[in-house]
Amino acid sequence: MYEKMVKIDPSEPTEEEHKMGAVSKPRYMQWREDISSTSTMGFRIEGIKCSDGKSCINFKTSKDKLTIKTIISGFLSNNVHIVKQCLHRLRQLRTTLEVSPFFASHEIIGSSLLFIHDGVKAGVWMIDFGKTTPLKEGISITHNIPWQRGNHEDGYLIGLENLITLLQTILEECIERCDSAIQQQATRKSTNSNLSLSSTLSNGNLSTDQQSLVTIKSNESNPLSTGH
Repeated sequence: MYEKMVKIDPSEPTEEEHKMGAVSKPRYMQWREDISSTSTMGFRIEGIKCSDGKSCINFKTSKDKLTIKTIISGFLSNNVHIVKQCLHRLRQLRTTLEVSPFFASHEIIGSSLLFIHDGVKAGVWMIDFGKTTPLKEGISITHNIPWQRGNHEDGYLIGLENLITLLQTILEECIERCDSAIQQQATRKSTNSNLSLSSTLSNGNLSTDQQSLVTIKSNESNPLSTGH
């Protein structure tokens, strides 16, 4: 973990940590979340695999909203229909979680959301429950307030809400671009242009026999801090 930290930021370890050549796991995990969008949005992008087989996991320091929005909109190909499907799925997930007895009685630490699309259809699934911890009998949590020592909260719904808001913004921008393209097409037609509207709006969508996926990770430092 020390080597991983130094590779990203050689100045981050303390003088003592440099001498030891090591950092504790809680220290490393907290630092990793502090340098990512987990600290600002409640989630981070873990990795992306594209339909051409190429993958990328170099998102450790992707932190600001604009950067995250650009990455996600690019993954979704700025495709209105794909964004709508993902947004609908996230809203369904939020509604289900808000009334789930299981969700209220468990800490959901280090879980991920897996996004998959093939350019036509898209889906979102919760995965990675290895660190999910049941609470003691009689204790329940809301998942929508920040973690503090002893409150067992994980902030899962904060990250989910921020993700929904981000996708709503991406959708609005996609629709705006489509409307602009339609207006431009109408103008070209009025001047006897033969450009095809379908090609104007295709935006390089993936073929239906290909799939792309992205994994978005929730907070995973809490269990080390709460003593589970």
